[in-house]
Amino acid sequence: MKIAFLSHLDLNLFLFRLPIMKELVNLNHKVYAVIPKGEYFEKFKDFGIISFEYKIKRSSLNPFNEISTILNIQNIIKKINPDILHTFMHKPNIYGNLSGTKNIINTVTGLGSFFVHNDQKSKMVRYAIENLYRITTKFSKKVVFQNSDDMAYFIKKGIIKEDKAVLIKSSGVDTDYFKPEPKDEELTRELKINKNKPIVLMIARVIKDKGVEEYIRATEILKNKANFLYVGDVDKGNKNAFVPDWKDVKYLGFRKDIKQLISICDVFVLPSYREGIPRTLLEAAAMGKPIVTTDAVGCREVVENNKNGFLVPIKDHVKLAKKIEILINNNELRERFGKYSREKAVKEFDIKLVVSQYIKLYEELLNV
Repeated sequence: MKIAFLSHLDLNLFLFRLPIMKELVNLNHKVYAVIPKGEYFEKFKDFGIISFEYKIKRSSLNPFNEISTILNIQNIIKKINPDILHTFMHKPNIYGNLSGTKNIINTVTGLGSFFVHNDQKSKMVRYAIENLYRITTKFSKKVVFQNSDDMAYFIKKGIIKEDKAVLIKSSGVDTDYFKPEPKDEELTRELKINKNKPIVLMIARVIKDKGVEEYIRATEILKNKANFLYVGDVDKGNKNAFVPDWKDVKYLGFRKDIKQLISICDVFVLPSYREGIPRTLLEAAAMGKPIVTTDAVGCREVVENNKNGFLVPIKDHVKLAKKIEILINNNELRERFGKYSREKAVKEFDIKLVVSQYIKLYEELLNV
């Protein structure tokens, strides 16, 4: 079997799809990555995966640029002639559906910020995305969703037929790598953290949709009751990017030592407005951490209220602070929530489970 993976970021495929691609190679299938050229482009060959480059402007709405991109993708796919084309993210999903391939699978990893905001531009782009999916998914065999809310939305609005929809929760998490571990004491010394207070951690790009402002305002209420950390780069290309006044939060910027950072935290927080299924929540859950997040699309897939954490309303920093404070003050509850987090991550989101679901889908598609 030849299977091509199409995405608008080499980073996206490498970080989130590599386990599936590697398993296909192990099963003696030929695997291709069709992606723009970035720092991860050449790394695929180390795993027996062949990369093909195409050019795309992620934020472009220029039809002439888009036609050029679509033709470029069509030529590459024609050259590969895959048995299955598997696409990810809005533009690759839509453009891949126009490639003329017989067996196409789209994966909707999340609907994005245009489905959060209601300004005029967001409404226009949302309308365009929905109608382009409505037209082009006629050429795809299956559409995979990472959370049940997004799938229900597409079916209810008549964007796809129910028999095309498949739910495979998340991109998976390696629960053998992300597992409960003692706090990294060297890291706490490096960060000059007060060891007499619990550590509260948030990891996300610095954009408003992640609930950064709510996190900062919650820390103002809680003041000196805990160490508050924030990890994440400013996403300068995002319309919702901003540089906040960190006040009572220790801002660490972009970091690669995510596992070590999660190991030292006592409470993990993500007050996001909407997600596919956030990778950081999966990693925190797999490492046995109690979580405070929003009752938002994607987030509520990972957290069961009062089981492994708390769900709070979107944009409500007061309730966010109250739930964080409960966990700061109750070590026994943190331990109980953390244990359930780990169990849930292993049972529902382990990468081996997710990979097996995709492999089964490919086999079913080719055996029809």
